[in-house]
Amino acid sequence: MSAVPANSAAPAPAGLGAFKTGHLGINVSELARSRAFYQRVFGLDVVHDSQQEGRRFAFLAKDGELVLTLWQQADGRFDAARPGLHHLAFQVESIEQVRVAERTLRELGVTFAYDGIVPHAEGADSGGIFFEDPDGLRLEIYAPTGAGGNSAPVPGAPTCGFF
Repeated sequence: MSAVPANSAAPAPAGLGAFKTGHLGINVSELARSRAFYQRVFGLDVVHDSQQEGRRFAFLAKDGELVLTLWQQADGRFDAARPGLHHLAFQVESIEQVRVAERTLRELGVTFAYDGIVPHAEGADSGGIFFEDPDGLRLEIYAPTGAGGNSAPVPGAPTCGFF
């Protein structure tokens, strides 16, 4: 594996063109538990799954578009102290949709990083909720507007960076 120097700011290859994130793939420790969690919280549909020993997985979609793949390939919990993924953020259209998700998560007994909906920073109108999935992966559901008026939980820093 080659290292990229920190001061290297080369432009993207010309042939790459525009792109967007496709689906997210997550390693989970218990497929059934994680599948139920993501279906309930995000309203995703299972479009394909496998229960074959050693090859358990599920493809989850929203309105027919693949959003999330779950792979039962992990033991233990997500380790935020190791290099790699920090958190996954899911944008919804309105702060009311964030509230709906918050109610669902509270029914599931999920622990939140902050109490309720919080802005992304002091004075920001965008914001949401911060929590963990069943394996400890840090998640965020936010809306671009509607969270203003509340105090940010982390003064002088982005809320999503320190949970």
